Amino acid sequence: MRRAVLLAMLLVGGIVAGCGGSGAGYGNLIFIARQSGDYTIRLPIENQNQPLDLSGSLPWDSAPVWSPDGARIAFYSDRAFGLSNSDDNVDIYVMNADGSALTRLTDDPAADAFPVWSPEGTRLAFYSARSTDGEIFSMAADGSDVQQLTSTNGVDLPYGWSRDEKILFGSNRSGNFDVWSMDADGGGQERLTSSDGDELAAEWSPDGARIAYQSSAPGNVDTYVMNADGSDEVNLTVRPLQDTTARWAPDGVRLAFVSGRDGDAEIYVIDTQISGLIRVSESVRDDVTPAWSADGTRLAYISNRDLNHELYVVNADGSGQRRMTDDPGWESMPSWSPDGSRIAFVSYRDGRRDIYTIAPDGTNLVRLTNDLQN
Repeated sequence: MRRAVLLAMLLVGGIVAGCGGSGAGYGNLIFIARQSGDYTIRLPIENQNQPLDLSGSLPWDSAPVWSPDGARIAFYSDRAFGLSNSDDNVDIYVMNADGSALTRLTDDPAADAFPVWSPEGTRLAFYSARSTDGEIFSMAADGSDVQQLTSTNGVDLPYGWSRDEKILFGSNRSGNFDVWSMDADGGGQERLTSSDGDELAAEWSPDGARIAYQSSAPGNVDTYVMNADGSDEVNLTVRPLQDTTARWAPDGVRLAFVSGRDGDAEIYVIDTQISGLIRVSESVRDDVTPAWSADGTRLAYISNRDLNHELYVVNADGSGQRRMTDDPGWESMPSWSPDGSRIAFVSYRDGRRDIYTIAPDGTNLVRLTNDLQN
């Protein structure tokens, strides 16, 4: 009986999205498993032993990723799951920023997911289960010219592209997850981490000179930074509790991350040069998935402080907190447009899981996808 397992960090924004792991240990990770003809989806939540079961949300449109020019949004979806015309498959789609011109980019019996844009917006790297355990492929932005970039006995998952066309990715080909990089054509694959733990959720700094990631090597999960070649590794968050999901600010100096150091998941910002730490969010429940605005002045995130997962925006110094959504359905995976004028996110409202955008002042909510329509 065929079983495909996908692991990712949503992103995503990224994202990737982040990848791999189990339970609360690895931040924003999604596990999608197909067994006995059904999908099971679990989203690990910070500092909880049991992941949130999202199986009832299928079908779904998920993990919106803006193109560098802000004109398009890529995402993955099983848009017709359970319907009469179902192909029972996860594929990658792209649409204009207003939801028009929806185009299916992949059409393979295996699952394709977790797209990440090249710096010029001309190509997408993505995960596909069409080969062995799951490899990284790339394609032109219109779905043509598909190329296989990795081929191993492990799982390879794309994190993102650098300005000089390097691809950062995660792989467990050596037994546990490590951070790797490679050229855009799949050449020059280089292992950057090699601890006994899992290194996950890696992200290039804006200038491509450094990499932030999370590692379970100390026995808990901490946030690290290293040079692009894997040298000068520094643990930024030496704490007994988990510090995960690090995201670079546009200035390439600050990092936002999620920490359980105060008893529940909250968002912090650290200056990587002077180690100055600011607590950005504060509630009795979990605040997760920080996403920077293009100018680095604000963060979008998801909080369940009101017993439901809603979208919030806050200034980078912790002031000016604003609740953006108020719906019985949960929200997830926020992602700012490159010009800072819109926030894309996934919402499970009306019994469906679709992609929406909203202005950063909480107005002009627009539904971009409807997974009942192909």
